[in-house]
Amino acid sequence: MGSLRQRSSTSRRTRDASDSGARKRILDAAEELFAGGGYEATPTAEIARLAGVPKGLVFHYFPKKIDVLIALVDERTLVEEAPEVEAVPGDAAGALSRLARRVPLRASPAMRRILFREADTHGSVRDRLGRLNGEIIKRARFALELALPTPRGDAARLEVAAVTFAAVLLHQENLCQLTGHHIDPDAVAELIAHALG
Repeated sequence: MGSLRQRSSTSRRTRDASDSGARKRILDAAEELFAGGGYEATPTAEIARLAGVPKGLVFHYFPKKIDVLIALVDERTLVEEAPEVEAVPGDAAGALSRLARRVPLRASPAMRRILFREADTHGSVRDRLGRLNGEIIKRARFALELALPTPRGDAARLEVAAVTFAAVLLHQENLCQLTGHHIDPDAVAELIAHALG
């Protein structure tokens, strides 16, 4: 009888390990839990419970809990390839508005909360957030350079404008969650364009 139970347990582990959706369910559960209570406050057993998998299967895919966080950040906060910038000379607000609608960051509001919450304590998260921020700044600066090809578009002012715009795009979900106020990127684009004018 003991060997039957052992064989049953072994076949269940093999079946669980080959469950192609298990890894995704683990990451989905971790995303929800890390966004809600934070990485440190989330036990691996809770991730397994929410994902509907045995705790051992979590460790099959992610040998350490930090590997779950790293996989989330690497796989669910993507910077897409740069779309062609649409800029009309003299229309800085339009260039920034179009960029906001095509922002290169693909991350759910939950993933953005995780990025900002965990950046202070996890270097890999901080690095990813820095790369995302840098990419958005680069694209905003380029859009502004195309839209303001005159001397008034000096490099220092364009850099400040690009950094400000990137901050709004990256932080808008966090600000909305904290304050309940939605920030309209089009209104920010208008404000920045007016300041540069």
